[in-house]
Amino acid sequence: MQSEPRENTPALWSDALPRPAPDGHKYDRGHVAILGAPELTGATRLAASACSRIGAGLVTVLSHDQADVFRTALPPDIMVRSGPLADLKRITVLLAGPGGFEASRLDELKSLPENAVRVLDADAIGLWKTSAHATVLTPHEGEFARAFPDVTGTRTAMASAAADRTASTIVLKGPDTVIAAPGGDMACNTHASPYLAKAGTGDVLAGIIAGLIAQGMEPFAAACAGVWIHGEAACRVGRGLIAGDLVDELPAILGGLLN
Repeated sequence: MQSEPRENTPALWSDALPRPAPDGHKYDRGHVAILGAPELTGATRLAASACSRIGAGLVTVLSHDQADVFRTALPPDIMVRSGPLADLKRITVLLAGPGGFEASRLDELKSLPENAVRVLDADAIGLWKTSAHATVLTPHEGEFARAFPDVTGTRTAMASAAADRTASTIVLKGPDTVIAAPGGDMACNTHASPYLAKAGTGDVLAGIIAGLIAQGMEPFAAACAGVWIHGEAACRVGRGLIAGDLVDELPAILGGLLN
């Protein structure tokens, strides 16, 4: 049953924000594998940078055709592999879709360990109809309409229906982003900036959410936290915002939330 959405504020999820243990190691903070975009490599780079900056212990971009591009352009803390997904160890989260997704890679989404979470954006959303695994889908309105053409109504009703249908957390992006979990739990985020209407900002959001899940947050809480942090970063940058600016704001925002 759909519940009334709560306002998305740090009070909903701040206690669940990941705090690294003094004696922890990188795998304690999760390993995110990202399927590299076939052409729009900048989107993958934005997502990977955000994922690493938000605190994921290890981020690996997997690319067959563009591996040399990613090795040249990505920060040195992000690994690039060109082999099969099965070669990667201890994957916590798989992120696919930023910058594009090839349908031929759909089997890779199904071959993860049972406890791995999938975060799907853009073209990957429409290929994922239902799941026995934890999944987060992050569509804007156009992507939502293509993936769920028969789902209509208010934004909250649409997000809730899609969440139940796919057994996934839905992040329906917009000026009032709706985050809906299967079963009816829902939050609405208005803490954002009109300057987020810019290419690449959604890729950053997907990376933030994936990085938070990798560190142990439940998908719904991670989605709520990621959306608010993303909006806060945009509010801090303001005029002249480009997507990469959001990544640069993350350490200061985390410092304020975790202190």
